[in-house]
Amino acid sequence: MKVVHQRYVAHYAGGLVDGAYSLKLFGDAGTHLAITVDGHESLFAGYSSVEFLAPVRGGDIVEVEARLAARGRRSRTVEFELRVLCRSLDETGRAEVLAEPLVATRARGTGIVPADATRTRS
Repeated sequence: MKVVHQRYVAHYAGGLVDGAYSLKLFGDAGTHLAITVDGHESLFAGYSSVEFLAPVRGGDIVEVEARLAARGRRSRTVEFELRVLCRSLDETGRAEVLAEPLVATRARGTGIVPADATRTRS
């Protein structure tokens, strides 16, 4: 099970975007995944790993994937990946679609479904 979000990075005017931006998008995709899997937003317990592999810049179009890696009774292990699909070429608004997506950030974390909210879904 996975969900995918795409977004235009509209701020920072072509400059480098902080790593917290990727984590914010992971939170959104993780919540979407939790609702899809369990019908509840869940509570995010934390990340066990985060890797910043390449820069994210203003003007990029990024894709964020949240994939269910493991399911416990109430815990959900989620693997996240942020990929840059398009990149701004300069300050004039010119941009290009990258031949291959650039993996910029990876993470793994755990969400917890409250006991009264668990249900079985496929």
